[in-house]
Amino acid sequence: MIFGAHVVVHSKDAAADRAFLRDILGFASVDAGRGWLIFALPPAELAVHPAEAHERHELYFMCDDLKAEMSALEKKGVRCSELHEARWGSITKIPLPSGGEVGLYQPKHPIALTLNSN
Repeated sequence: MIFGAHVVVHSKDAAADRAFLRDILGFASVDAGRGWLIFALPPAELAVHPAEAHERHELYFMCDDLKAEMSALEKKGVRCSELHEARWGSITKIPLPSGGEVGLYQPKHPIALTLNSN
């Protein structure tokens, strides 16, 4: 029985990105040994998009009020990208200390988080 998903984000500075996830985004974690943090994430959804290659994956965090989240992050010294409106949601990018980024969006579509996956 599948009971969860494990997301891997590749980073040029894993320690800095781990500290950002812990200290700025506030995700709880366990130490899997030698400081290797495994973070508890909010409930998740999975979408499959058509692509020419298999090497690209994206990570987006979801929120109810994107402008409020952007403001809260700015108070912590995080400057998100400009707000972009798409058919499926309002989107910004959160810069990671390593130079990477993750998405943050307020969905405009029905969400699957409340579905029971029995």
